[in-house]
Amino acid sequence: MFRRVAIVGGGAAGATLLSELLERPVSQPLHLDWYTGTGTPGRGIAYGTRSERHLLNVRAASMGMFASRPGGFLEYMQRRDPSISGTDFLPRCWYGDYLEAETATALVRAKDKGHDVRIVPHDVDAIVPENDGVTLFQGETTTRVDATVLALGALAPRALPGVDDDALASGRYVTLPWSLLADAKPDTQAHNVVVIGLGLTAVDVIVELSAKWPNAHFTAISRHGVLPEVHQSSASLPFEDGEELVEAMRDAPDIRTWVHLLRDAISHTDDWRRVVDCLRPHTPTLWGLLSHNDRARFLRHARWAWERARHRLPPQVARTIASLEKQGRLQRLRGHMHKVTLTSQGVQMIFAPKGEEAERTLDADLIVQSVGLETDVRRTQHILLQQMMTNGHIRSDPFGLGIDAKPDGRVLHDGTVWPRLFAMGSMLRGTLWESTAMPEIRQQARYLADQLLAD
Repeated sequence: MFRRVAIVGGGAAGATLLSELLERPVSQPLHLDWYTGTGTPGRGIAYGTRSERHLLNVRAASMGMFASRPGGFLEYMQRRDPSISGTDFLPRCWYGDYLEAETATALVRAKDKGHDVRIVPHDVDAIVPENDGVTLFQGETTTRVDATVLALGALAPRALPGVDDDALASGRYVTLPWSLLADAKPDTQAHNVVVIGLGLTAVDVIVELSAKWPNAHFTAISRHGVLPEVHQSSASLPFEDGEELVEAMRDAPDIRTWVHLLRDAISHTDDWRRVVDCLRPHTPTLWGLLSHNDRARFLRHARWAWERARHRLPPQVARTIASLEKQGRLQRLRGHMHKVTLTSQGVQMIFAPKGEEAERTLDADLIVQSVGLETDVRRTQHILLQQMMTNGHIRSDPFGLGIDAKPDGRVLHDGTVWPRLFAMGSMLRGTLWESTAMPEIRQQARYLADQLLAD
């Protein structure tokens, strides 16, 4: 059993692992160091928003913090409002309240049990893993622990290639949309806003700014120009042939075969969402069966379609977007951004529309980059990950999706595993693919707690 454990990362993944460890009966008290950074412990970026317009894209009944109590969030919310249903899509800020409350309860329980929990509201500067322990450096403080878990979440996004330094320095090209949304004040000016991307984050940007800036016009540009699919208003029954489908996919781990199997399954059901949802618990295992070439083929050709079908919009958000389009306040374009420059009036984007040879220009007051999760440790500005990459303590997975690791979270280096260094959450995306949402994170927290506390 590892008695002294450091958790690096103050978001939902770190909070879930901390709480899972403190729930377990152990023979001796634990010493847990939780490096939370400067944000509110437990909320992280995902649940740090304070806007009730930003909704979870998973129904309330499935968002419990603990694998042993998947309905915990619904129970928490129904104590506040008994009319809330398990099929509701609730504000993410309410989920942040739930994470804070559960973490506070875990800390009280820890004190009663004699555990020593140290919350460090700073980032870790460097980590040196060894076979018999891990050393952490934070400021002038050095700490030696039995094991360390990297629960860092998504990384800060970098500006896309082609964005001039002057445009970045002006503040008119935004790479951190959540900071923009938190600071945006109500404004009646007729702002012209360009959003790069059409995923869930881009939708959050459009929904929030359109409410705060009622006269603003939005142009959203992405490779395919399509929005995420939409959840059904009511929950569907599980796909009845799900076990047979998964077994067939396991028997033939080939992306082309899988596409044919999925199309056939969808043709035999009244709602394709049931087929996609039945794969969710099995996605990490299926991803692990694919060859390197098939993973590359999926990422090149099918990733956008899978993301669109898998990460869907709550119905009420979809209605808001549809209303903005009907009013003429939102326009969607297909194409690739080539260049962004600063002008005397604002910023200008040069882009190549899909299917056209000639480039076009878009003039805007503001351009917001919202192109999905950043998990590439090869080019990150994250100080800790830069240090660990430079020193060879960690390596990128082959596709730049996160840290190379085993499915159980043990981090790899030089072809071998560190026995006392683990990762969870977004950093395991290359290993597990499905590794960023709470239903997966709570399972990882349970498995990691088993490993850390094993005799």
